[in-house]
Amino acid sequence: MKNTLLLAAGLALAPAASFAQDTIRMGTEGAYPPYNFINDSGTVDGFEIELGNVLCERAGLTCEWVTNDWDSIIPNLVSGNYDTIMAGMSITDERDEVIDFTQDYYPPTVSSYVALSEDADIDGGVVAAQTATIQAGHVAETGATLLEYATPEETVAAMRNGEADAVFADYDYLVPVVEASGGELVFVGDGVPLGGGIGMGLRESDGDLRETFDAVITEMKEDGSLNEMLRKWFGEDTAVYE
Repeated sequence: MKNTLLLAAGLALAPAASFAQDTIRMGTEGAYPPYNFINDSGTVDGFEIELGNVLCERAGLTCEWVTNDWDSIIPNLVSGNYDTIMAGMSITDERDEVIDFTQDYYPPTVSSYVALSEDADIDGGVVAAQTATIQAGHVAETGATLLEYATPEETVAAMRNGEADAVFADYDYLVPVVEASGGELVFVGDGVPLGGGIGMGLRESDGDLRETFDAVITEMKEDGSLNEMLRKWFGEDTAVYE
């Protein structure tokens, strides 16, 4: 899934925040449906919001959600503006040098190209991707020209208005975009496996908190409730845990 590649070596030295009255501040982007988004009532919603609330409830903790732009979501975790990240964030070796992760709560899936035509040149043309993601990193290593944008919506807009030949993003993010286009948009080429599944990011100093959430994620995998939640938000054909 989405995967920040922009890492600062000094981040790991920043002080950790203390927990007060078992209130855990959960950082999210609020701009990546169906993982996380702002609903019509102006509050955060989505798969990760529902899951995060259940994790906190089962752990006997109180969740408080905080939204943050994607490109600074790791620095603001490490500096103490919130205590976790649940934002469609893939587990990677690069990020693991700066923060810790729980086990994955969404199995590894694929990223995909979407364009206005099946003939779009995804190998040598212009491809839009969200900045500081593993998708942007992948495009940069191909023969295509990478155009980076701050939000996923901007990447789709760039493709629609002709600035880019295609957009490259998580398949699960693109499915409702394509379905809502009424046939205007199509998937192009094969899916590209990227990332190691989605996990909750935490400061390296918060090992006890990581172990607490890990235990609840394991419990939800074993009792089937995590699979039910995955199917609710991503459909019956989504990847689930055996």
